[in-house]
Amino acid sequence: MGAVKKTEKIIQMVKEHNVRYIRLQFTDLFGIIKNVEIPVSQLPKALDNKMMFDGSSIEGFVRIEESDMYLYPDLDTFVIFTWTAEKGKVARFICDIYHPDGTPFEGDPRSNLKRILNEMKEKGFTDFNVGPEPEFFLFKLNEKGDPTLELNDQGGYFDLAPTDLGENCRRDIVLELEEMGFEIEASHHEVAPGQHEIDFKYQNALKACDDIQTFKLVVKTIARKHGLHATFMPKPLFGVNGSGMHSNLSLFKNEENTFYDKNGKLELSETARQFIAGILKHAPNFTAITNPTVNSYKRLVPGYEAPCYVAWSARNRSPLIRIPASRGLSTRVEVRSVDPAANPYLAMAVLLAAGLDGIKNKLTPPETVDRNIYVMSKKEREENGIVDLPSTLAQALENLKTDEVIMKALGNHLFDHFVKAKEIEWDMFRTQVHPWEREQYILQY
Repeated sequence: MGAVKKTEKIIQMVKEHNVRYIRLQFTDLFGIIKNVEIPVSQLPKALDNKMMFDGSSIEGFVRIEESDMYLYPDLDTFVIFTWTAEKGKVARFICDIYHPDGTPFEGDPRSNLKRILNEMKEKGFTDFNVGPEPEFFLFKLNEKGDPTLELNDQGGYFDLAPTDLGENCRRDIVLELEEMGFEIEASHHEVAPGQHEIDFKYQNALKACDDIQTFKLVVKTIARKHGLHATFMPKPLFGVNGSGMHSNLSLFKNEENTFYDKNGKLELSETARQFIAGILKHAPNFTAITNPTVNSYKRLVPGYEAPCYVAWSARNRSPLIRIPASRGLSTRVEVRSVDPAANPYLAMAVLLAAGLDGIKNKLTPPETVDRNIYVMSKKEREENGIVDLPSTLAQALENLKTDEVIMKALGNHLFDHFVKAKEIEWDMFRTQVHPWEREQYILQY
């Protein structure tokens, strides 16, 4: 459908559904959704890419003297929020950010992902498909509407009500998502009490990242209607599993999944193996992007099903990469370290760049590790060539600064602003005195 016809259809839908406000949505450096809300009377101006905003007010964007930015709506992302029906509905576009001269803004994570996807196309691939599996916790709200640490259930993996009291909330989330065009593949309780997962069908990387952002918004909105707070914080509770966002990746050439080869070992193609080798090579260096908070590293510890070792397997779930059993068009590489605090546009950009580097340099992955790595000694891991992921945000940032491929995948603006902000975040954490320290030391010393 041409742009003119899409525009006409959108204007028609806005009238038919009594849409009163339009949210022009974009994502900042840290993966946080921002939006400029306009009355429907301003829709023609927005569709003409004439909506301006102050970029200096957004963390990691620009300095005040170069603050004018323009929002270019992606017409394919138009959706009406069905929960906003009281006095007219609200609709939204996801936007790319441009300079006044019409060039894409280098600090826009979405535009940056498009840049890496174009590099992929230059190498002969047509699609980078992503199937995300974001997990989240549901906590009760107190009488002031603030989140508590009180869970609303004591359920476990795949439990049903009455143990899983989050089931009604989760069902409403799924219904809302389906009404917005999501194809939901699974919805279930996760391992930890209060923890949930909803999986949706894989899409090309740009659409998948847009879907992740929309998903987070819907989950938080519907949870609040149930008197609950949904959090995508990687490790909100000590002693139970954290929340991951396992990312299933595949490269296509038109209708052909280039990762599948029925005659290959494990029915994986040479391309798939090189892609895996690239991910493994760069994993310690892109972890700052895929696991971007101080809290992320409380999840990446042995014993809670989160990978903290760089290895791959077609069987067990302790390595960084698992190859799910499906083959043919469904052949994919599951990267298990990613967490839902990651900016999806940045995470997919660095994962793709790492995989493409493996293909470009014809890298060979090490042998698969089909034992439980958590029970292997450090010596055994070293003998098998298994290295550790960074154990702190500070270590991950130092690693990031050494990797030209990952730095290039971010571009100078995103890289510089990300590192600067995250070093401040680490320093704030490092210099803070935490309750654990007082509990341990205040009487002892």
